[in-house]
Amino acid sequence: MLKTGIYVDAENIKMSGGYGMRYDVLVDLADAGESTMLRANCYLAEDRERTKADVEYRQKVYSYHNILRQCGFKIIKKYVRRYKDEDGNITTKANADMDLAIDALLQARNLDRVILLTGDGDFIRLVTALQNMGCRVEVIAFHNVSHDLREAADSFLSGFLIPGLLPISGSHNGSDQWQRGTVVNFNPDRGFGFFRYYTMTAGGIEADTVFFHLSKSTLDNDQYFQDGYRIFEFRIVDNPANDNRSEAWDIRLIREG
Repeated sequence: MLKTGIYVDAENIKMSGGYGMRYDVLVDLADAGESTMLRANCYLAEDRERTKADVEYRQKVYSYHNILRQCGFKIIKKYVRRYKDEDGNITTKANADMDLAIDALLQARNLDRVILLTGDGDFIRLVTALQNMGCRVEVIAFHNVSHDLREAADSFLSGFLIPGLLPISGSHNGSDQWQRGTVVNFNPDRGFGFFRYYTMTAGGIEADTVFFHLSKSTLDNDQYFQDGYRIFEFRIVDNPANDNRSEAWDIRLIREG
């Protein structure tokens, strides 16, 4: 079994499109297939002054922390510090990068696989160091991901594409087969192509493809489908007019790439 550790740069993820991320899905990902979760750390900021003064904020923060603990995560807090410049302007700072890096390096001696959730290029050296210790490093992030971080990791997968990790708007009805995917093949002359999307199985994340036609898209420009970087949302339906073949309908763009 691959011993897996998860390290979440929560502030980076929250500010880069991952607000509302499901931590229990991360646990399922770490425990899938020939893998077992050994460590799960979440590094986040807390405004201690506000926690003391604002009851509603305190209850919201602590409730959130309790949810993470119930999912199996250890909470590592970095308290917000305030700095005043000579003009009286106040700035705040709460950076847990050093804590995450040190913990990951120390704990990696007992790990085979590290799932790192951040898009911050400052972690490139950490990725390389973990790899030199024999760990496989998989990076998951949403928007504003460092290109060099993607290149350094053993694998990168957008958090938007991991089934269930981030809720899809409009998919409250369980019968709606909403997915997110990227274009893997497109014929502009005929206006059709294929999306790659992912499903979660007992063995882990598996890729699949589905046919689409521009007539089922909310977009009026086929240039959006010319590369594989943009991320789309769509429903998968069985088209009765085409021998019940599975197709992507109601296609909408959610990320420019």
